[in-house]
Amino acid sequence: MRKVTFGGAISLDHFIARKDHTYDWIISTREANEILKDYWETIDTIVMGRLTYEVAAAGGAGGGHAGIKTYVFSRTMKKPNTKRVIFLSEDAADFVRRIKKEAGKDICVMGGGLLARSLFEADLIDEIGFNIHPVLLGSGIPLFHEMSRQIDLDLKECRMLSKGCVYVTYNVKHR
Repeated sequence: MRKVTFGGAISLDHFIARKDHTYDWIISTREANEILKDYWETIDTIVMGRLTYEVAAAGGAGGGHAGIKTYVFSRTMKKPNTKRVIFLSEDAADFVRRIKKEAGKDICVMGGGLLARSLFEADLIDEIGFNIHPVLLGSGIPLFHEMSRQIDLDLKECRMLSKGCVYVTYNVKHR
C-alpha cells in the first residue's frame, strides 16, 4: 500500500504562509534542498486543495510536475484537465483511500491544512515531515486546523539544519 505524506516548510508558530499567501520568510539551505530532492523521488502523486493550487499557479507551477500526477480538489473551480493536473469535485478522503491501494510511489498532500484535516480525520495520512524555520510570523495561514480527535505520532527523525532550521518527521499512529 502506498504511503500518504504531509509536510513542508513552517514557521515556529505553525504557519505555512503569511495571510497574503506569501512565503518570503522561508530560509533556503543546502540540506533542505537535498531533503526535498530526495523526497520528490519517492512520490508520483500530489493531492491539493483549490487554494494551494491557486497559489502554485500564480507562482508559475500550475501546470504540474513532470512524472507526477496532480489532483486538485475543488467544488467550485472548473478548469480543463491536463496530462498532469486533474480537477476533482469528489470527496478527497474517498479518492485518496482508493488511490492509496493502487500500485505506485507515495502520495504527497501538498499545501494547507484544510485538505490535510479531512485526510487526518479519515486516518489516511501515514507520515508528516516539516522544515521548521526560526521565525514567529505572528499570524498567517495555519498548518493545522481544529480536528475532532487527537492524532498520535512517533518521532522518526529530528535533524538540525543550517541557519537555525530543524527538520522533523513523524509516523502517524493509526487508530
